[in-house]
Amino acid sequence: MSDSFDIRRLLEGWSYDPANEARIVQGDNGREILQVRTPVGIEQLEMQGRPDGTRPHGMESALEFHLRRLAKAKAAENEDGFKLDPDECAELFAEGTLYYFRYVRLLQLKRWVETGRDTARNLQLFDFVHEHAARAEDRNHLERWRPYILRIHAIASAFLTLDQGAHKKALKTVQAAMARIESLEERHDETYAFERDRSLAALRDLEAQIEQARPVSALERLEQQLQRAIDRQEFERAAKLRDHIRDMKSRQPAG
Repeated sequence: MSDSFDIRRLLEGWSYDPANEARIVQGDNGREILQVRTPVGIEQLEMQGRPDGTRPHGMESALEFHLRRLAKAKAAENEDGFKLDPDECAELFAEGTLYYFRYVRLLQLKRWVETGRDTARNLQLFDFVHEHAARAEDRNHLERWRPYILRIHAIASAFLTLDQGAHKKALKTVQAAMARIESLEERHDETYAFERDRSLAALRDLEAQIEQARPVSALERLEQQLQRAIDRQEFERAAKLRDHIRDMKSRQPAG
């Protein structure tokens, strides 16, 4: 038997290291590909399109195929008759898992744009199945993980914004994600409760980190000094700081 498919040399050239198990390399035609070193092998995912590189139903993804079906149903004024049967839902669930495998590695590699792209895509999948699955169990199947994917999407968006120096915008992104998670329908599901609680905790931690790293203006610095003076009962200093703050605010442009 030929040993031409033996990947031993590849494995020996990239030793398994849990702290450094994902990388992006150049594939054929100069395209980027994502590789993951596991304890016993190497996984490879495409960076564009469906992660496994296939084209179900001749389209980029099964989700795209079924969205086209929905568009045709709407054009024929038969949207109410459009339903996803159990096999179609299973196909979409499996495809969503492929995108999950990719975006968790992209997050690890700090590829914020692609992480945001894939999480947004899977959120669209969640919404699509929840609205159009024929069976209630299929409609609710993905909902237990909605807090998690909202968290990852917000983290990617916030860090992309932070890289641009927009701390306030990043803070709003995180706070909006927390509000969205808190507004989700309550579900009697252990996985849902776990994902909701840990997602909110993670986003609160990120909110605090952004607040701490946010550049402080001269006015904000004076206001912090004023609060410390009040806390220490340094009332004469507090009065001077208050006058200084009032003067600075009066010289700021309106609006």
